[in-house]
Amino acid sequence: MPDTGPQQRLSTRLAFLAAGLSMSAWAPLVPLAKLRLGLGEAQLGLLLLCLGAGSLLAMPSTSFLTARFGCRPVVLCSGLIVCLVLPGLAFAPSALLLGCVLFTFGAAIGTLDVAMNIQAVVVEKNSGAALMSGFHGLFSVGGFLGAGSMALLLWLGLNATASATVLALLVGAVLAGAASGLLRETDAQVRDAPIFVMPHGAVILIGALCFLCFLAEGAILDWSALLLTEGRGPDGGAGQGGLGYAAFAIAMTLGRLTGDRVVGKLGGQRVLLLGGLCAAAGFFCTVLASSVAGMLAGFVLIGLGASNIVPILFTAAGSQRAMPASLAIGAITTLGYAGILAGPAAIGFVAHATSLPVAFAGLGCAMLLIAASATLGASSAPKAVSK
Repeated sequence: MPDTGPQQRLSTRLAFLAAGLSMSAWAPLVPLAKLRLGLGEAQLGLLLLCLGAGSLLAMPSTSFLTARFGCRPVVLCSGLIVCLVLPGLAFAPSALLLGCVLFTFGAAIGTLDVAMNIQAVVVEKNSGAALMSGFHGLFSVGGFLGAGSMALLLWLGLNATASATVLALLVGAVLAGAASGLLRETDAQVRDAPIFVMPHGAVILIGALCFLCFLAEGAILDWSALLLTEGRGPDGGAGQGGLGYAAFAIAMTLGRLTGDRVVGKLGGQRVLLLGGLCAAAGFFCTVLASSVAGMLAGFVLIGLGASNIVPILFTAAGSQRAMPASLAIGAITTLGYAGILAGPAAIGFVAHATSLPVAFAGLGCAMLLIAASATLGASSAPKAVSK
């Protein structure tokens, strides 16, 4: 059994922080890239798909690499690639080259995501404490810090390339701090894993639930502003469009940072049930509320309810016995990213056929399915937090 003491916990948290910093650093560069290259919305949409495609293609192979070589080299190598290509996102001179850089960036982010979650599963399992929500909370914190730092650097007058380089150096420094506690080997089940196993048994259920949860997150990111600003009473203005996602993201971060204690006291299954019900109530609130304040309360409920669902599902993937843990983590992470990519388009199709409130009500029903899954034993999260 690998050593998973305080240093390993700290390194896992730093890996999640670095991933959040990396992923969010691209967001402030999107409008600059659009302006620099003279891209239309359709062209930009295709380029953004390059990032998602890189992640989805890299994730399954990451399970094999981590099983064979351990988490440390995979996390550090993928993190190094992120640091090297991040400035390229700011100065790529053509749409074709930007697409290639985005694909590479997405592949590195996807690899880092799977490897750090495998590390998190091993560290949590061997510690006997509920830790996964806190790990994912650091990813959310990194997202705030990365986007905020990039915006601040650009506001201070640094050009895009210099700002991206500063963020790349920051990510590198965080990963350097994490290096000593990253696992050079994992447990026996992971080390002996085959190259590929078709997802089956509990992994299919866990992956489907991850898909639904990430689908909802992707939909909120792209559609919450429109829901807030269209036909929602006299207090709904265009300037308030971003408040919905902000309320959701802040609530989710707070929920994850306090989630380990909650899961430790209530148990994973109960938190999964209550979280699904809370998120469902939030979606129905956004649909039924007649004011912006009421809708924002709904987004807060969604963030709080959904905050610990994915961490609990990752814990469950590491605890199931249907297939090796590393391959299970790769499978559910891939399905989760697929949900993020599919969510905005799916909501668009449903909204076109019916209306946007109806589409959001459908997301509420999806959260009820997640709550119902708790009665099937979809979670096996640790039941107590070590003191």
